[in-house]
Amino acid sequence: MELSFLGGPGAQRGVGVVAPFDFALDRELWRWVPDGVSLHLTRTPYVPVEVSLDLARLVSEHETLTDAVRTLIAVAPESVAYACTSGSFVGGIAGERAMCAAMTRAGAVPSVTTSGALLEALAGLGARRVALVTPYTVSVTRALEEYVAEAGVTVSGCAFMGLTRHIWRVPYREVADMARRAARGGTADALFISCTNLPTYDVIPQLEAELRIPVISANQVTVWAALRRLGTRAVGPYQALLDETARAWPPALPEEQQEGWT
Repeated sequence: MELSFLGGPGAQRGVGVVAPFDFALDRELWRWVPDGVSLHLTRTPYVPVEVSLDLARLVSEHETLTDAVRTLIAVAPESVAYACTSGSFVGGIAGERAMCAAMTRAGAVPSVTTSGALLEALAGLGARRVALVTPYTVSVTRALEEYVAEAGVTVSGCAFMGLTRHIWRVPYREVADMARRAARGGTADALFISCTNLPTYDVIPQLEAELRIPVISANQVTVWAALRRLGTRAVGPYQALLDETARAWPPALPEEQQEGWT
């Protein structure tokens, strides 16, 4: 294939991402993004509060969202995603919808939040019963359960870690152990791993093969939903939400994803 550098780089499409100040997994988001699409990230202002319902409210205030989206306008994203689960479920379904409306007004582009994307993904998978894994304290976890229930989805099981900081340091082994606990009993149609600061990309395929249900995560559904607004598909081999062929249980796994964390 001939390459010409005279015209500069190829055209790209952009997705704006508003993340909390302590978000540490930029690289994980990028792993779901196809060639030809760029992520443009901005962060909410720092506040000296640990992970809690209070923090969720602070990082999701409409004024904060509006300011963040306006910082992205110069690079002309085609959609905007708010990448925080707790910040987008803390106000319930009405609060989540109001957040999307505030972001759309600020940037004149389609908007999505992590918690809104969660409900889209569950609907797309036909899941009416979900098992939940969270790194949160009990109060934040209960708020997620209430949000899911408000949408008419039954919580079949739940496991949480009780963390208030440094969530991005949790290893895959602990995520997998919590998933097994939450899915115990085998009645869930899907399992959701909450928090955009919790690493999940590589753990998804093996958990799906083991649990024999779709496993979705906060960062995965956020990118998936934001790209849907562009008419573009997220990339994620052996992940049931993104690849219908992976919904035949158990899907085949590459050797490198079968070792190192079980």
